[in-house]
Amino acid sequence: MAKGIIYTMTTVVPGLIKIGKTGSNNFEQRMYNLEHNGYSNVVGLKRHFAIEVEDYDEKELMLDDIFSKSRVENTELFAVDINMVVQLLSSFEGTQIYPKPEEMSKEEVFDEAVFKREGTVIPDGIYTLARKPKDSTDFSAKMQVLSGEYIVLAGSNCIPYKEREGKTIPKVIKDAVVIDGILKNDVKCNSPSTAGILVLGMENNGWLTWKDENGKYIDEYRKN
Repeated sequence: MAKGIIYTMTTVVPGLIKIGKTGSNNFEQRMYNLEHNGYSNVVGLKRHFAIEVEDYDEKELMLDDIFSKSRVENTELFAVDINMVVQLLSSFEGTQIYPKPEEMSKEEVFDEAVFKREGTVIPDGIYTLARKPKDSTDFSAKMQVLSGEYIVLAGSNCIPYKEREGKTIPKVIKDAVVIDGILKNDVKCNSPSTAGILVLGMENNGWLTWKDENGKYIDEYRKN
């Protein structure tokens, strides 16, 4: 199975994006050429998301088929919402190449794409942990949502992050000061899922990890 990188880029034309592929060892050179020289008479290309996957030729053909009605003839340009493409790409099994995982995890990328695509608005306020570890009745954590930022508040319980082979430690974990299982500083996160990773020490669906003051999952705000 051939391994390679599938990427998507924005262009100077609003709503027009590029979806392409390149070899695993050629990504930086390919990005440099496109960002400096343009593509098919379109300039202002800027890398947005890239992931290394198995069977990348077949996966790119699948993407071409999915977005065929939005394709500019005889090019790799598509008139499609880039957040839809990123949401799909970040759901693939593979290694995230751009942005770097320590800067923004796949979970954060996926959540952000969903947020932007669906126009999700979570009201400012304090949200509490909905999921608790087994046999941890006194385990609690709070997340403040403020102008689109997700802030895990000092005093929250935190479980050490479970490192796994092939997984990069999220930057948010490195920024956190946790002593005896208690967070000592407020920590800004890029998504509800990242806030959940900080607290639960493992990947999770943040939309089903936090509840509002009425006991409602924040996932409800995506449905409204």
